[in-house]
Amino acid sequence: MGSPGSGVLHMSDQLRPTAFPRSGDDTRGTSRAQFVARAVLAGGTLAAGGAVVAALPRLAASAASPAQDQKILNFALGLEYMEAAFYAEAFANDEFSGDLREYVSVVRRHEDAHVALLRKVLGDKAAKEPKFDFGDATSDPAKFTEAAIELEEAVIAAYNGQAANLTKETLAAAGGIVSVEARHAGWIRAIAGKDPAPDATDQPKTAAEVQAYVDQTGFVQSS
Repeated sequence: MGSPGSGVLHMSDQLRPTAFPRSGDDTRGTSRAQFVARAVLAGGTLAAGGAVVAALPRLAASAASPAQDQKILNFALGLEYMEAAFYAEAFANDEFSGDLREYVSVVRRHEDAHVALLRKVLGDKAAKEPKFDFGDATSDPAKFTEAAIELEEAVIAAYNGQAANLTKETLAAAGGIVSVEARHAGWIRAIAGKDPAPDATDQPKTAAEVQAYVDQTGFVQSS
């Protein structure tokens, strides 16, 4: 990934995560197997959310709430904004051919749909879209492929890292996104000649870990 740009490199305070708990730190004691079962019963697969804004303590059994859902989904929305803008710019640049061009054409529509879904769930509480600068990562095939792999995998890790912290209703509403993001990751890895599923399980990431990735890209320029 390229070095950060010269603009404002952080998400806005409205989008920026700090200290949501690690997956597994939830004092509800939900195991991964129990969580998957609950997600399926709720109508989801693995559900949504990085984290956002305010530092939170370790979650107690009653901690999941609409207010917390809003924070988690707004950070997820920030990531989806970045993905949607990344693929839209790559499509507009029209520098790719073959499998890579097909990938961009399909995935940009998916990411637009993800943004629309989260905005619908959040309503007037949805965060505003920041401005982005992707440099030549949306026109150079090698840089695009590297950036797309890293972006997709960061988004998956963010969703998995906070899924158990959502209420059951929001879990069901957001559950369809992360499985599609995983398909994107496998697809672009295969195009790059990499193993599309190198590990048996995915490792979740904390909000702080995902924010560190976002900062490192330099893609986010302003709120």
